Amino acid sequence: MERLIFHVDVNSAFLSWSAVDRIKKGEPDLRLIPSAVGGDKDKRTGIIVAKSVPAKAYGVTTGEPVSMALRKCPNLVLIHSDRALYSQCSKAFMDICRKYAPVVQKFSIDECFLDMTGTSYLYPDPIALAHQIKDEIYETLGFTVNVGVGSNRLLAKMASDFEKPNKVHTLFTSEIKEKMWPLPVGELLFVGKMSTARLQEVEINTIGELAQSKLEYIQSILGEKGGKQAWEYANGIDESEVTDVRENPKGYSISTTLEEDVTTYEQAADILLKLTDNVTSRMRRDKTFAQCIGVDIRFSKLANANANTPSTRFTNKSHQKKLVNATDVTDEIYQVVLELLGELWRGEPLRLLGVALSDVTKEPQEQISLFRDDKKEKARKLDAAMDQIRGRYGWDAVKRGK
Repeated sequence: MERLIFHVDVNSAFLSWSAVDRIKKGEPDLRLIPSAVGGDKDKRTGIIVAKSVPAKAYGVTTGEPVSMALRKCPNLVLIHSDRALYSQCSKAFMDICRKYAPVVQKFSIDECFLDMTGTSYLYPDPIALAHQIKDEIYETLGFTVNVGVGSNRLLAKMASDFEKPNKVHTLFTSEIKEKMWPLPVGELLFVGKMSTARLQEVEINTIGELAQSKLEYIQSILGEKGGKQAWEYANGIDESEVTDVRENPKGYSISTTLEEDVTTYEQAADILLKLTDNVTSRMRRDKTFAQCIGVDIRFSKLANANANTPSTRFTNKSHQKKLVNATDVTDEIYQVVLELLGELWRGEPLRLLGVALSDVTKEPQEQISLFRDDKKEKARKLDAAMDQIRGRYGWDAVKRGK
């Protein structure tokens, strides 16, 4: 199975996050004026951490001294970094990513990898999904991101660095020669200034020229380890895994926006089973249990502004139920999901379905009983077997029947 990795990168993160925060207070948008984060304007000390597009037009660059930036742009608006705000914004956009991806890895405060391998049954169009994630982050949080879609972490990250801001780009293995090889060798991930200079000395100026050189020759220039990595990266080779190491989650959620209206109970139930299966497997991976189950739906109705211009209006509804005991069993949670669907839905054409698990705990909190629940034991064994198979052979290796 070919891997599918997303890389989500916030555009001018610190400046964007500060701008959104100031807009909420009624202040001008920093992104629209010459502005930068970092340093002290009065003392003319420090360096530029992030800058706006208008500041870039004056020649202001990230990492340069504030004094130099002010000489280029005397009217530059400088603001101080706000680590607490940046941490809050970072967590918020990664939480949105976790709604869609089984595994999300934080790469830095403003970028993360999403392993979408094996999710084609939920998201058959990965490019449309990338746009959906990008747009939801903007509409919900007010700042833009780039999303790179590729066959591994390297290619996804290289893709996200293409034209900015607010873009989705792909870099699959089949696109390496066309999209990556013509780029300057210094744009290859982890090839720094010194390595670039050494390669240029021997007339290796593009990523393609590096890729088509002999490995042993590159190692003689950059060293055995550095040369091997640079050569492999130039050829799009990266076997590194996306690993999800994060703080204990407070909840789990997943949703899917439907390409066509769902109008029958059987269709809705089938989609909710897939969503429930996905979100409960993530919960079991973290060895946690949920006590509150929620279902979200969005349905469309024609709204007649006037007789000649009908338009579509979307309505969101959600409902939840708290269980007596927390559980991680897919079948138990799915039965509650179906119950909530029945209470929420009256047959309107559905455009979105979602499942949310909250009140998460590390303990199942089951009441002690003298009698063994054979049905629940069988369900747990089934869940464990399916998780094991998927962990070894990929998500599509086995599917749950209703």
